[in-house]
Amino acid sequence: MFGIIKPYPSPLISGRGIDLDFAMLAGCLALLGLGLVMITSASSEVAAAQSGNPLYHMFRHLVYVAIGVFACIVTMMVPIATWQKMGFTMLVGAFALLVLVLVPGIGREVNGSMRWIGFSFFNVQPSEIAKVFVVIYLAGYLVRRQQEVRESWMGFFKPFIVLLPMAGLLLMEPDFGATVVMMGAAAAMLFLGGVGLFRFSLMVVLAVAAVFILVQAQPYRMARLITFTDPWSDQFGSGYQLTQALIAFGRGEWLGVGLGNSVQKQFYLPEAHTDFVFSVLAEELGVVGSLITVALFVFVTVRALYIGLWAEKAKQFFAAYMAFGLAFLWIGQFLINIGVNVGLLPTKGLTLPFLSYGGSSLVICCACVGLLLRIEWESRTHLGSEEHEFNESDFAEEPNHGR
Repeated sequence: MFGIIKPYPSPLISGRGIDLDFAMLAGCLALLGLGLVMITSASSEVAAAQSGNPLYHMFRHLVYVAIGVFACIVTMMVPIATWQKMGFTMLVGAFALLVLVLVPGIGREVNGSMRWIGFSFFNVQPSEIAKVFVVIYLAGYLVRRQQEVRESWMGFFKPFIVLLPMAGLLLMEPDFGATVVMMGAAAAMLFLGGVGLFRFSLMVVLAVAAVFILVQAQPYRMARLITFTDPWSDQFGSGYQLTQALIAFGRGEWLGVGLGNSVQKQFYLPEAHTDFVFSVLAEELGVVGSLITVALFVFVTVRALYIGLWAEKAKQFFAAYMAFGLAFLWIGQFLINIGVNVGLLPTKGLTLPFLSYGGSSLVICCACVGLLLRIEWESRTHLGSEEHEFNESDFAEEPNHGR
């Protein structure tokens, strides 16, 4: 496992000690801490009823946080060039996981969806892993075929030979939200990789048409689409989750009802500690707390985009595309989850990064933080090139932190 960790300096081991982007780290730690607090509050009633211990989900979440911190440290120790070499292997691994989750006896069905591979004490959600693996593979493709992507139709369409079958596997689970996030991040990466405006516009039109067809193909998706526009017309049926979420927002007002005092988490709002944790946050912390949370989300995603920009300026294009892709994965999930919570989008089972309860999502988010911190460090020190051999003597001079 640790063979991919090279004996090179890293953001944690260098001549200057710990050399991290502390602004990015602080923003992500703030979200992790807020997530732990809100999960403890939002899950207390459900945990007490199901296990007899109101802190059951909090203890499990702490284990996920510990695993996530370990994953973050490991990814920071791996050179970005190593991830680039492993791109195809990771893509094959993503396909394998998405196929396995559909196999009866291996995949675990919850609420009609086969999205988890169950183990004795925990579940793994392959879609969370697959989205990141796709970003890493596509970043390598954009570097290898940069001129072809920018100048020819074939260079533009080749990635979809990989993306469309993977989207099909996600839809078979079904996981429509993960499909939209993955395809959206891939489209953004292609655009930033130099795809012409005409070809990109065509892709957007085709994507919108595909979403329309997919919505029409399944009655439950059409029901959700119709219901979210007026959830009160069927508030005890298909509009139940959204109406309860809106009640939570209404009760929160400006300053909230106080931490731990949510009424909606008391079996009124389903999935209060997972998909709708933001609604409980809004009820307990109010508009002020909600806006601060959104500001933290905006900060970490914008910072991730800047990390990609700095890598691009340092001519580390694989790292740049990977940072852009990870940022857009976060942006997609933030927008969809919060949009669902406030009634701007149809109800969709998609976790809120860093805040929602769920081991796979949290661990993958932490691993992404490690990747971004590694990208920032390599671009700042200019020591991330695969061809550049370096050792501790390369760190004699203090780098420029004026970003």
